[in-house]
Amino acid sequence: MFKNEYYYLLKIQYLGFRYHGWQKQPELLTVERMMQRTLKYVLNHGNFKFIAAGRTDAKVSVNETYVELILRDEALNLETFFDLFNVNLPQDIRLLEIAELEEQTNIIQAPKLKEYIYLFSFGSKNHPFCAPYMINFREDLDIPLMQEGAKLMEGSHDFRNYAYKANPETQTLMTVEKAVVEVNTLYSASFFPDQSYVFRVVGEGFKRHQVRLMMGALFDLGSGVLSMEDFKRSLDGSREFKLTHIAQASGLILQSIFLKD
Repeated sequence: MFKNEYYYLLKIQYLGFRYHGWQKQPELLTVERMMQRTLKYVLNHGNFKFIAAGRTDAKVSVNETYVELILRDEALNLETFFDLFNVNLPQDIRLLEIAELEEQTNIIQAPKLKEYIYLFSFGSKNHPFCAPYMINFREDLDIPLMQEGAKLMEGSHDFRNYAYKANPETQTLMTVEKAVVEVNTLYSASFFPDQSYVFRVVGEGFKRHQVRLMMGALFDLGSGVLSMEDFKRSLDGSREFKLTHIAQASGLILQSIFLKD
């Protein structure tokens, strides 16, 4: 039994391209594993644990997310810890903020909204440097039709057809607060194509691969593989509709997590 526990809320961001997701896995490089190694080095002990607000899959990046740090026996000096931890983290992980908490918050269950974005272009192949951030769809896409489809995803639906390997007990009723396809003005780089786009979706939570399945369905709609009638059917979870296009992971970014009071 530990004498004292101290609780901290960390806001972090990372480029996921070289990681096998957040969660620590044997023999694989993950964000959680790298953060644990760094913290153990900085503190010179391992009496702590991390609890993430959500997990990410391999190659998925994060602009803003939260991690709860539970530290045992000894409190942090926040003034020195922030810089020391960042200096020792790898270049593709950054601590944005840290705050001490009065008690454990159970960050996994805390009420929150998540905004995911998916960056993509179509037509001529992108510069290779785009690979960690943006997917290129080689065929032409009907962007106005994809915008219409994204709008239909808003509101309350049974997203069972968008829940990867759902079982009968899986809760798939959910509300999407926002779903839009628009010109990308969020991120830019000299090697980005002249025109790129972003799918933005906001909700309280998403099932495994759900956003990538949503993006895949929009790609299929925009390229003519999927009719609008079939696209509408896919949003009715009471009728089985097999979606086979899971968009690549490296275009997906967890843009923001909004914690509710």
